Amino acid sequence: MKKLNAVITGVGAYVPEYVLTNHELSTMVDTSDEWIMTRVGIKERRILKGEGKGSSDMGEKAVRQLLEKTNTKPEEVDLVICATVTPDHPFPATANIIADKVNIRNAQGFDVNAACSGFINALDLAKQYVENGTKKKVVVVGADKMSAITDYTDRTTCVLFGDASAAVMVEPTEEDFGIKDTILRSDGFGRHHLYMKAGGSAHPASHETIDAKLHYIYQDGQMVFKHAVSKMADTAVELMEKNNLKPEDIAWLVPHQANLRIISATGNRMGLPDEKVMVNIDRYGNTTAATIPLCLWELEKILKRGDNLVLASFGAGFTWGAIYVKWAYDTK
Repeated sequence: MKKLNAVITGVGAYVPEYVLTNHELSTMVDTSDEWIMTRVGIKERRILKGEGKGSSDMGEKAVRQLLEKTNTKPEEVDLVICATVTPDHPFPATANIIADKVNIRNAQGFDVNAACSGFINALDLAKQYVENGTKKKVVVVGADKMSAITDYTDRTTCVLFGDASAAVMVEPTEEDFGIKDTILRSDGFGRHHLYMKAGGSAHPASHETIDAKLHYIYQDGQMVFKHAVSKMADTAVELMEKNNLKPEDIAWLVPHQANLRIISATGNRMGLPDEKVMVNIDRYGNTTAATIPLCLWELEKILKRGDNLVLASFGAGFTWGAIYVKWAYDTK
């Protein structure tokens, strides 16, 4: 039997209807369209509205679309992995809530928390399961309701984040396509520079933590920017060198959508022209674990069988990495 390779066979996504524009944000906090566009390149972001709505509600819609597009029955799915930092509840896993909502009843399921690098870490796990032959159909979901943990009085963070979900199907093939290589790393010193200060076991929720606004995103922007630019770009270049990929061999860089300057720096470091760098941050903002699969969802209609993609991300932890994917299908 030939070696099994893990391939992406379909992409589904969901973005909420409500559009939060820079103009509306400027009525809530001291900011402007020019200030936001100059610093991060975001024009608008989507916000999930509705009482009791969480990441699983977006994940459900993305996975339903994915199952339909790949002609997959719920009972055929072996594993659901959800990358999220905004789970519906501390437990059970949001992956299992999504599975229940789409009628996946007998599959393994768990969540991955690697912040903005969550999707590429989850995709790497799916690769391992498929290539060792233990799973045949793996759903990898990135789903984050970042509006739930964003302080809309803090202009340094509230301009950045949006809500969305996107999912991919990963299956085995004996053909020379799929997830070819991964480089994934972390350094815990970054835990002090991008995190939520309370709500976990170290500092459980209390009147004091809520009053002090410790349940929102805290970010040391300069420190995060400095390390994101170097780590994301260097790892993407390392992946290229490891696999003898030249800029002309790459069809697309699919980067995490955190900041337009970080995206541009990564593309430039890889020697890629702007037209080979996927950008949708202007329309969706930073949707954390959903950004890369959301890009794939938008690219899917123009991707061609055999296209070389580099997926690259950087997030809290610090976590970062890059994945080399040889695309497996032409979209019908």
